[in-house]
Amino acid sequence: MVVSSSHNKEISIRRRIASIFNKREDDFPSLKEYNDYLEEVEDMTFNLIEGIDVAAIEEKIANYQEENAEQIMINRARKAEELAAALAASKGQPAQTDNDAAANQNSQAGLGAVPQGQYAPTFPGGQPRPTGMAPQPLPLGGGDMLGFAGDDEDTMRLRAERGARAGGWSVEISRKRALEEAFGSMWIC
Repeated sequence: MVVSSSHNKEISIRRRIASIFNKREDDFPSLKEYNDYLEEVEDMTFNLIEGIDVAAIEEKIANYQEENAEQIMINRARKAEELAAALAASKGQPAQTDNDAAANQNSQAGLGAVPQGQYAPTFPGGQPRPTGMAPQPLPLGGGDMLGFAGDDEDTMRLRAERGARAGGWSVEISRKRALEEAFGSMWIC
């Protein structure tokens, strides 16, 4: 239980830090500066997870948030737009621009309706979340999910036996075990 708790703590800390320190490589003039930024963020994350100098790190995070609030929000919005475009692409739809989305939302019936595949905020000022369901793969073959719909009884029995043998089971093993258990209980003195 302790491992799970520390793992959950690390995940929550990493998510929190990643949502604040969300700059990308293209936000820096050189790769070295970006790598220095990543190293500093990872050092702070590690120290928070391990409980090293937590007060100083929390103060540093608060100062960074205050100084870079606009950039943090821009990067969050950019990430949400990229996720929306990726979701639309996975559904085979062209990505919507802000104007298209606004026109689409205005044409929706009902208040608070979110179009399928668009993002709705989880809470005011929070990260957006996808709505709807991702496309599911379609089964190959006919009506039966496993493709055995047209098989006769003998073929089904043969498939079951082969599958059992492939899994290391056989009728002989089952008989032997049943006999051992039956006679094993009789000979206990």
